This record gives sequence, structure tokens and C-alpha cells, in this order.
Amino acid sequence: MQPTVRPEVHDTYWRFASERLAIFLKRAGSDPAPWTDNPILQQYKFCNTFRAADRVSQYLIREVIYGPLGSDLDPEDVFLRIVLFRLFSRESTWEAIEDATGGVTRATLDIDALGDMLEDLRAEQPIYTAAFILASPSVYGNRAKHRNHLALVNDMFRPGRLGATLARAGSLSAIFDSLTTYPMIGPFLGYQIAIDLNYSDHLEFCEDDFTVPGPGARRGLQKVFADAGSWSPDKLIMRMVDSQEEHFERLGLDFPGLYGRRLHAVDCQGLFCETDKYSRVAFPELKSNRVRIKQEFRASEAPLVLFFPPKWALDAPTATGHFTESPSRTEAPTTAV
Repeated sequence: MQPTVRPEVHDTYWRFASERLAIFLKRAGSDPAPWTDNPILQQYKFCNTFRAADRVSQYLIREVIYGPLGSDLDPEDVFLRIVLFRLFSRESTWEAIEDATGGVTRATLDIDALGDMLEDLRAEQPIYTAAFILASPSVYGNRAKHRNHLALVNDMFRPGRLGATLARAGSLSAIFDSLTTYPMIGPFLGYQIAIDLNYSDHLEFCEDDFTVPGPGARRGLQKVFADAGSWSPDKLIMRMVDSQEEHFERLGLDFPGLYGRRLHAVDCQGLFCETDKYSRVAFPELKSNRVRIKQEFRASEAPLVLFFPPKWALDAPTATGHFTESPSRTEAPTTAV
């Protein structure tokens, strides 16, 4: 049974993707504000059309994976760095960990010393991002969430465990399966970490092979589709991936992609989350358990240097203009620029 779309919301999904990308590209080109005449996009914060362009993903790619302290490392050390960063997803926390260790690797990971350091740091400032609501069971016998997460990473990267499994993985879904065998790594977090790991030079899987919708994406799916028919949420996401050129052409939208890169499943998944947010204002009659957009847009003076995985070979500029402060995306680990 074929799905049935809500035409106006379905078209809004594509129009949002196009306009949000246009905003990003204008800002990347240092164009002056305003970057859009869409009043909803002017007022509220939304994550980027492409996940890899969001600020925290940019930091992960540029500093954690390909930065000076992440270069020339064994694959397992790169994997460890990615997982540890994503559990906190906060740049200042990562920088404190890097300073304390002289560069995070399996050899420098002293979870007791890092636990003490983070205990002191969280007395002064948050150590976690608001992007994830992370579970904190005391699986490893600690009352503090950060100590359990440090113990989790230490457990994951014992000899012959996750690092070795990832090196042998044959697909993105196999990476996901390996991650979600560990406590505190649920399906959506496991999917997001799998995407992060795949940014490195040590893994090379197609992002369209596998997807996992988060809670926000599921809300968006219910708004875009009046009836899913016999299609599963992940199949509906792949429907958008496969039909994107058709819909951009149908609507007369100029969509150059991310410096030539088309939308992949993780991007289309995220766009359902952002369409859910956008619809709270544009289509308030479509009820869900979220009724408003919490954060308004404020331009930041902080510049951002764009850096994408070199293996993508994108023709992107090396520096951007002024970008927005991070929004809190409860299901997604990235933040907008």
C-alpha cells in the first residue's frame, strides 16, 4: 500500500531544504544579512539541511578527526576519539579532555583522572550539550553520568572489542549493530555515532545504505504523510532520498547540494525533524507533543572554518561569515550554522 502525503507539508519539506541551504551558502559566502525573507526562518533557529554542515559536526570533523591531535593515529584511536566526543558533544568539554590528556588516545585515556577533572569542570559550566538527552544508568557503578560514560568508552576500546569490530565491519548497519550492543547506546545515538565514524578515512560506507529515524523525525513523518500505508519510517526516508531531484525540479527550486553533494539518508532524516519544528508555526493544526519552537535565531560574530571529509572532495570555501549560536536539538547531535 502506497503512502499518502499531505501535499502542502510535503512541499514544505522540500522548500525548507532548499531555503535553509540557501541561507547557509549565503553566510558561507559572507553575504550580508538578511539571508532570507522567510519570516519563520528569520525568527527561529533551525539546523542545516546537511548534517555535516552543522557546527558541532564541523568541529568533530575538523578538530577531533582531522585536527593536529587526531592525525597519524591508529584507526582504533580515531574511533575512540569520535565516540568520546559524541557522548559529550560539547567543544569546551572536549578541549578540556584534550588538554588533560595531551591528546586523547587509548594510551592516554585515564578515566579516573578525567572523571575528577570533569567533576571540577561541571561545577563551573555544563559539560554536556543540550542536543542529546542521554541515559545515565549506573551500569558501571558510578552515580555521575560522566564517569559512566568514561567507563563505557574504556570498556568499548579494550583490546579486541569495539575498535577491532569496527575495523572488520562490512556495512554501516554492522557498525550500528556493534555500537548498540553496549549499554547507554540506544538506536538513535548508535546511528548518529555510526555516521560520525564514517566521516573518518578508516571507514567508507554509503550513508544511503541504512537509516534510523529519531523521535523528531518520526513526528515530521506523521506531518508530511497523512498515511504511511505499508511503508516503514526508514523506507519513507529513503523515498525522499531517491526522489529529491524530481521534487526540486517539480517545485522549481534551485538546489545545488552541499558544494555538489546530494542529500543522503541522514540528511533527509534530519529534515523531517526540522520540518516538524517548522510546522509548529506554519501548520499549528497538526498537533504533536511539541507545540512551539524553543529557540530564536541570534547571529553570532564567531566565524567558522568549513571543513568536510577530504574523501568527499567537495569544492567548499575555507572560511565562512557569521553564524548562529547552537540550537538545542533534542534528537540530533549537531547544531546549526
